[in-house]
Amino acid sequence: MDTTVQERVNMWLNGLFDEATKEEIRRLQAENPEELTEAFYRNLEFGTGGLRGIMGVGTNRINKYTVGMATQGYANYLKKTYPDEEISIAIAHDSRNNSRGFAEITAHVMAANGIRAFLFESLRPTPELSFAIRNLGCKGGVVCTASHNPKEYNGYKAYWNDGGQLVPPHDKNVIAEVDKITSVEEVQWSGGEELIQSLGKDMDEAYWRMAKDLSVYPDIIARQHDLRIVYTPIHGTGIMLVPELLRRYGFTNITIVEEQSRPDGNFPTVVYPNPEESEAMSIGLKKARETNADILLGTDPDADRVGIAVKDHKGSWVLLNGNQTAVLAFSYLIEARKAKGIAKPTDMVVKTIVTTDMINRVAAENQVTCYDVLTGFKWIAELIKEKEGAEDYIIGGEESYGMLVGSKLRDKDAVSAVAIICEMAAYEKDKGRSLFEKLIDLYVQYGYYKEKLISITKKGMRGQEEIAEMMDSFRKNTPGSINGSPVVQLLDYELRKGKNMITGEEWDIKLPKSNVLQFLLEDGSKISARPSGTEPKIKFYFSVNASLENAAEFDKVSSSLDRRIEDIIVDLKLK
Repeated sequence: MDTTVQERVNMWLNGLFDEATKEEIRRLQAENPEELTEAFYRNLEFGTGGLRGIMGVGTNRINKYTVGMATQGYANYLKKTYPDEEISIAIAHDSRNNSRGFAEITAHVMAANGIRAFLFESLRPTPELSFAIRNLGCKGGVVCTASHNPKEYNGYKAYWNDGGQLVPPHDKNVIAEVDKITSVEEVQWSGGEELIQSLGKDMDEAYWRMAKDLSVYPDIIARQHDLRIVYTPIHGTGIMLVPELLRRYGFTNITIVEEQSRPDGNFPTVVYPNPEESEAMSIGLKKARETNADILLGTDPDADRVGIAVKDHKGSWVLLNGNQTAVLAFSYLIEARKAKGIAKPTDMVVKTIVTTDMINRVAAENQVTCYDVLTGFKWIAELIKEKEGAEDYIIGGEESYGMLVGSKLRDKDAVSAVAIICEMAAYEKDKGRSLFEKLIDLYVQYGYYKEKLISITKKGMRGQEEIAEMMDSFRKNTPGSINGSPVVQLLDYELRKGKNMITGEEWDIKLPKSNVLQFLLEDGSKISARPSGTEPKIKFYFSVNASLENAAEFDKVSSSLDRRIEDIIVDLKLK
């Protein structure tokens, strides 16, 4: 075993760690030394989004000690930033194993540092945590969740006083403070328990009222109140808020997928509790077919991502991807504001750089400003804050199933998104058509944009190096053409430089530094490459487009775009 790893193991065996932890280390020493090395070969990185990792003993795992040390560092930064003010934070957690315990540890460490901790009485969606921070005037917040990761994972997401996740300079400053905590002995584990305050139904009520006010056409819902809705929380927190919000919107025909209705950190019916995965939505699809539903919706464990399924133009159930859902939602709100006479010249929408450019076109043709930000919803939140008072934020979204309607909170919100998407379905049903038919109409109007994402997983100590090597290779060996179409622009967000590959002209990218590469082709295709910020993966995003003359040509054009994407993947040797 590496000497550094052995030193860390010995520190835990001889330090102030509980006996159960030490016993597990001894078991791994005897039975699985490779896993022990993985658990101790590094310190789990507190990144710009907080912690995320596999649960277990060790410095490279999520456990009560790594959570406590992270909280101490965060508390130290809060006290440095607000030296003469009363500080409070809000704390929530999802349905994952150990999440409640981690949330309670967070509350106790904060309280021991003299910081008031508003701790939700039981599991709650991440968006309600963001809402609570703003509602209570907190200086920050924490939610214990690993979002849509497999059951072995957990995480710790830190928030600032606007209800958004940490952005510069606070992200790097908190990381620096967390990195200073090198021993569990530096953590204030207890004391000040009177500063821990429970949150519950009152905050739920405040959230429901806010979300209900987002409704654009309550009169249409009244006519289509029996829209046949099937909803699955996929064993997560959505069950706490979504069904009641749908009822308050006025929907009366709601079927909950019973097999996935109970919060359970083992996620017994799925491999990945992620609405992006067809397997996670399969039980819901079965229920939708049985009930002849109009729409199926699913949320991930912390209810910040939403996936939907509808019947296509042939009557078959299909899962829409995040780009398609975003296009429908953005166009709905833009069109609705125009129709109701409440659109303003200052209206704006926000998307990420890897989300479909079809949204840019929809916004432009409706005279609405569309901003592109880096991947990660914290950048959407930061832009809302930057433009507050000068421009009117309507909606933001990203291809990874995240959406935020209105600015009363500052993270993606699948709870309110479910209600708005059901309203969209009711609106189209009131006109005698489906959401899928509306999507085809949008393709005819704005062009058919089609996207695909592939992720390549690289686990273990060598994994991060392999991902870095892949990105370095693309930077140093920029292809002149891809799938027979010349590369006309290279956008390097790490260097914050754009380059016209034909003329050689270069320009600065006015966004923060990020390890993302984008290749824009002459035929309108766009390929993006970026390492995941939360998983050991490198992600490749493909976007192609073509004109669609009429709905009858949909299948033909769709097939040709599929072939173009597959040809690009083969040409880049990613398959």
